[in-house]
Amino acid sequence: MEKRKLVVAVDIEKDLFDQIREVIPEWDVIVGKDRAIWIDHVKDAEIIAGWKIEETLFKENLQLRWMQSWSAGVNSLPLEKLAERNIVLTSANGVHAYPISETIFALLLALTRKIHTYVKNQQAKTWHHSGLKHEIHQKTIGIIGVGAIGKETAKIAKAFGMTVLGIRHSGRPEEFVDEIYTPDQLYQILPRCDYVVITLPLTKETYHLFGAEQFKLMKNSAYLVNIGRGQIIAEEELITALREGQIAGAGLDVFETEPLSEDSPLWDLENVIITPHTAGSTEHYNKRVIEDIFIPNLKSYIQGKTPSINLVDYEKGY
Repeated sequence: MEKRKLVVAVDIEKDLFDQIREVIPEWDVIVGKDRAIWIDHVKDAEIIAGWKIEETLFKENLQLRWMQSWSAGVNSLPLEKLAERNIVLTSANGVHAYPISETIFALLLALTRKIHTYVKNQQAKTWHHSGLKHEIHQKTIGIIGVGAIGKETAKIAKAFGMTVLGIRHSGRPEEFVDEIYTPDQLYQILPRCDYVVITLPLTKETYHLFGAEQFKLMKNSAYLVNIGRGQIIAEEELITALREGQIAGAGLDVFETEPLSEDSPLWDLENVIITPHTAGSTEHYNKRVIEDIFIPNLKSYIQGKTPSINLVDYEKGY
């Protein structure tokens, strides 16, 4: 009888590998980022874990029962085909709460206190006040998507005495969020916000959720941060809003097309800070995915249960 097989297409530390082996000692466990290590094994793996596993690598696999995405977002995967085959899909949602919330406030503080401007002044050896005047304390922040990242962002916001408004599909109240609204009420909160932070997944409903209409609703002194997905914003309309002063500035970690084209006007706008989709990068990434999500789910799986942590709802797309 052939052994059951798990493919982890990621380089992980030995102690994490050992933890997996402890749960499934009788399985073949194939681990490594190098394609040559796992390419001959994906065709008969029962579980595949990794970043962007191409459809061509598993479409002939009749053994596949469960995929663990190493990314919080699953919009790059063929969700309809996975659903058709009843393949369980779990995401890495939640592992980013600390690093991304830190990035969010790094961007908000940098924009508010003109740190990006002063870095440029330093490079040019220019001593200039640059019109610094705003502060973040006691302001209003709108968190568009109150999940794990949004909750941690709200918690930090309270340290600055901020009023926190949140958008959540369920409308369920959340600690550290003063007022919760549903997506159809977005227009109600945008005019109130000094800062708008997008932490949503990309779905049919969130595609181009932010465009010219939404930017016109925002204060011209407001800053926008997007660490969700680039396609949530109509990028050309954002560029227009930034150029025309409809909003004060933006911190962007994600873009409609990545890498961001060298021709994009966003590179040259003085009121924009760009990071290359690295907001979630952290030294603890693999540890959190494996210990907090994958191993608990793996224990359930070998008991005949459906993995429940971060189980993707194919209808919702996340």
